[in-house]
Amino acid sequence: MMTLDHLNTASAVDFVALLDGTYEHSPWIAERAAACRPFKTVAALKVALARVVREASVDEQLGLIRAHPELAGKAAVAGELTAESTNEQQKAGLTACTPEEFAKLQQLNADYNARFGFPFILAVRGPRGTGFTRHDIIATFERRLRAHPDVERAECLRQIHRIAEIRLNDKFGVTPALGQQLWDWAAALAVHSEDETFLTCTYATPAHTDVAEQLMAWMRDCGFDEVGRDAVGNVIGVYQGTGDKRLLTGSHYDTVRRAGRFDGRLGIFVPMLAVRELHRAGKRLPFGLEVVGFSEEEGQRYAATFLASSALTGAFEPAWLDQADAAGVTLRDAMRDAGLPGTLDAIAALQRDSARYLGFVEVHIEQGPVLDSLDLPLGIVTSINGSRRYTGEIVGLASHAGTTPMGQRRDAAAGVAELILFAERRAASVPDVVATVGMLEVPSGSINVIPGRCRFSLDLRATTDEARDALDADLRAELDAICERRGLSFTLQPTVAANAAPSDAAWQSRWEAAVTALGLPLHRLPSGAGHDAMKLHELLPQAMLFVRGGNGGISHNPLESVTVDDAELAIVAFQHLIETLHV
Repeated sequence: MMTLDHLNTASAVDFVALLDGTYEHSPWIAERAAACRPFKTVAALKVALARVVREASVDEQLGLIRAHPELAGKAAVAGELTAESTNEQQKAGLTACTPEEFAKLQQLNADYNARFGFPFILAVRGPRGTGFTRHDIIATFERRLRAHPDVERAECLRQIHRIAEIRLNDKFGVTPALGQQLWDWAAALAVHSEDETFLTCTYATPAHTDVAEQLMAWMRDCGFDEVGRDAVGNVIGVYQGTGDKRLLTGSHYDTVRRAGRFDGRLGIFVPMLAVRELHRAGKRLPFGLEVVGFSEEEGQRYAATFLASSALTGAFEPAWLDQADAAGVTLRDAMRDAGLPGTLDAIAALQRDSARYLGFVEVHIEQGPVLDSLDLPLGIVTSINGSRRYTGEIVGLASHAGTTPMGQRRDAAAGVAELILFAERRAASVPDVVATVGMLEVPSGSINVIPGRCRFSLDLRATTDEARDALDADLRAELDAICERRGLSFTLQPTVAANAAPSDAAWQSRWEAAVTALGLPLHRLPSGAGHDAMKLHELLPQAMLFVRGGNGGISHNPLESVTVDDAELAIVAFQHLIETLHV
C-alpha cells in the first residue's frame, strides 16, 4: 500500500512511476505535479493533479480525454484496456451487457464521437464508489449527448478526476467511511417523498413527518443526549458539553419539488456524524452541540419561507398561520394535522437566547458551478446575498399581428424582453450581482395576436445591501422608462426582501483553518442562494462552508450529487472546527 511519506520523498521519476495508472496513459500530469510536493494529505494530492490538468492547454486536455477507452467499446471487447479500466468496466457490469444494451452503447459511442470528437467519459463507480447500474450509465450517456461541446469537454475532465480519485483511494487504501454513511443516509431519507418518481418533501406533509421521525431515530443512534421535534417541526438534537454554552448548527430537511438528495440535508448529516464519533470516543467538548434539522426553508407549500428558523430568532409572523396552500389548507391546520400545536404561544417559546450560544455554522452543498469548475471540494462562504423579488405585469394593447404596423404596436412582451436584456447587462457590470427573470407568461396568448399583457418575475441578488438596492433602483427606473417610451403601463409587487448576511470574521477564519488543515487551497465565494444561516444571522454570528456539487454544480434537481470523498472532507473539516474551538 502506498504512503504519502513515500510519495513525498520519492525521486521525480519514482513519483511518476508510483502514480502510474492514475490518469490513463498521461504521465505528464504526475511529472508536473511532482514540483508541488510535499502533499499534506491525499486530498491535497488530488487537488494538485486536477490543477495540472486545468492549467494544461486545450490540446493536452483533449489528448487526456482521448487516452480513455469507450465504455463497452472495441478495446474492451478485444481485451486491450488498462488493468484499471478493465476493473472499473467489469464492476459496472459493462462486460455483462445484454445484446440490446451492447448495441445501444455502441450506437451511443458512435453518435457521441461524431458530435464531440472524443470518447464519452464517465466514472462508472459513481459518487458512492460502488458503481452505476447499466441503466444509469445509458441514461447519463443519452443526457450528456445533448450538451454543448465546451460543457461536455469540461465534464469529461471532471469525470476523469473522479476516476483518478477512486484509483488513488485504492492505491492509498483510503475508505471514506464517514462520507459513505452520509451518502447512504441521504439515499435512505429520499425514500420518503410525496412523488414516487422524484424527491419532493414539502412542509407538514406525511412524507415530511416521516423524514423527521427518521432523523430523530438516527440522532438517538448517534448518541445525542436529547432528541425531539419542536412546535414548528424542527428536529432538535443536543449533545451536551462540559460548559453551559452551545454551538448551534444544522440545515433544512424540506425540499423543492423534483429535488436532489443533499440540499439542506447534508448540513444535518455532517454534525450528526461528528456527534456520533464524539459519542463513540466517549468525548465531550467544552460546549454543547445543538443540531437543528430545520423543517422549512424552501417556501414550496406556503409562502412563509424560513418559518422554521424564524421561530428560533423570534421573527415568526402571526399572519403566516392563516396562509392557505394550493388546496386551501391553512398553515395552522397543516401543523395540527402533522401533530404540531399550531399556536403562537408554542411557537413564540422557541425563540433562542443569544447569550446561551457561541454562534451558528452551516455546511451546505454549493448549489452552483464554481467549486466544480475549479476542481475544489470545499469553499468558504464570505456572505449570503441580499435579495429582492417581485412579480410584475406590463400592460399594452392586444391587436392583430398582421394588420398593426410595427411603429404602432404596444407590445407588452417586447417591453418585458427589453427589461430582461437590461437586467442582464446591468447585473453583469458589477461583480457578485445577479438578476433573473425566471417566469414569463402571456395570458391567453395567440400566435397571431400582439401580446397585450405579459407577467413576469424579477429576482435581484447581491453580496451587499447597497449593491442590491442600486440594482433594484436602476431596474425600476428602466422599467418606467421602457413603458413610457412604448406606451405601456405596469405593476410591480414586492414578494421577498432579505438583507445580505456577511459571514462573521472569526467564524469564517475557523472554517478557513479547518480547510487549511486538510491541505486544501482556500477559495472564498459568496452564496447566491438563501440559507437558514441568513436568518440566524439576525441572532448570532454565523459562517458557512460549501461542499462541491457534481454534474456542473446543479441543485434543486434530481441530478444534484456529492461524492463520498467530498462529504468525508466536509465532516473532517467540521470536526476540526469544533475540536479546536476554544471558549
